Amino acid sequence: MEGLLSVSIGTVAWATISFLIVLFLLRKLAWGPIVQSLKEREEGIANAIREADRAREEMARLQAGNEELLRQAREERDVILREAKAVGEKMRTEAQQRAQNEADRMISSARQEIDNQKKAAIADLKNQVAQLSIEIAEKLVREKLSDGDRQKALNQALTGEFSKN
Repeated sequence: MEGLLSVSIGTVAWATISFLIVLFLLRKLAWGPIVQSLKEREEGIANAIREADRAREEMARLQAGNEELLRQAREERDVILREAKAVGEKMRTEAQQRAQNEADRMISSARQEIDNQKKAAIADLKNQVAQLSIEIAEKLVREKLSDGDRQKALNQALTGEFSKN
């Protein structure tokens, strides 16, 4: 066991030479491609970060644009709603006015019709009263007057009196 743990100069020299050869071969053959791939990876990551920043800025700009469009849409909606309310109120007011005018016209027409009916009834009543008065007077005159000439004179006087009214 001592042989394995003992250090000999030849073993150290061959180990050092082998290490330097492997290091030289690694440097010539593997170190360049490894460093190159690390640089490419670093550039790829840097490009991805720049793209992500650009995308974030673009998203922020688009979001601001969307918010502006949304604000404009809300304003337009509010304007349309106000206009619709105004038009509805105007239509309601016009309908009320038309209904009121129609009601006033109907009331006026009814009052006129009532007044005409009243006048016709009064005129008819006057005619009936006059007719009854003539009949009563005629009966009274017949009873009181037996003379034909006096009766004619009285009838003419009464008839003339009623025709003046």
